[in-house]
Amino acid sequence: MNPIHQEAVGNRFDPQHMLHARERSWAALHGIRERMRPGITEDEAKAEAAKVFTALGMERLWHPVIIRIGSNTTKTYRQRSEPVRLGENDIYFIDLGLVFEGHEGDVGDTFVVGHAPEQQACADAARELFRVTADAWRHQGLSGEALYAFAEQQADATGWRLNHEIKGHRVSDFPHSVHKAGDLGEYGERPSNGLWILEIQIAHPTEPYGAFYEDLLTAD
Repeated sequence: MNPIHQEAVGNRFDPQHMLHARERSWAALHGIRERMRPGITEDEAKAEAAKVFTALGMERLWHPVIIRIGSNTTKTYRQRSEPVRLGENDIYFIDLGLVFEGHEGDVGDTFVVGHAPEQQACADAARELFRVTADAWRHQGLSGEALYAFAEQQADATGWRLNHEIKGHRVSDFPHSVHKAGDLGEYGERPSNGLWILEIQIAHPTEPYGAFYEDLLTAD
């Protein structure tokens, strides 16, 4: 596919609105985090999320709210969760796709409640893997394909299993899907600033938990 088409935007596109959508989406994610408590189910957490979105003035969702708890943190967005409640010492992640001012935010992060040092190490590893991969994009000019090859090497070197089904994607003024850009991990050019989401999902190689982190690739 023509890389120019893959990075096409609509007539309403504004880079500052993209950054605003990103900031508001992170505010929403942390608002949901404040409502997470032992005993809550994923569906109950999503109901709490709706209250957060209303308070922040979200216009709409562009993808369903994903909240994964415990062993469900190893599942991809296409897989259905098993019924589970957040334990006293447990891990969960939040994945949001929200629209503010006609532009798409897409953020995700992983958290631990109670005392779960191994799960915390996994959450920290996902954030660090995102950081070093984003830095490789900034400083080495890597293509989307090369970015995920880099992420896999880094994950292997630190003892985590990278989920190969999660490969990032475009965002823009809503709806980005009109551009049919494909996955970041299949993009053969260097991704432009402020148009692509880098997604990282890892799992423990033998234990039933994982972690997720995603954010907009930006030059700063």
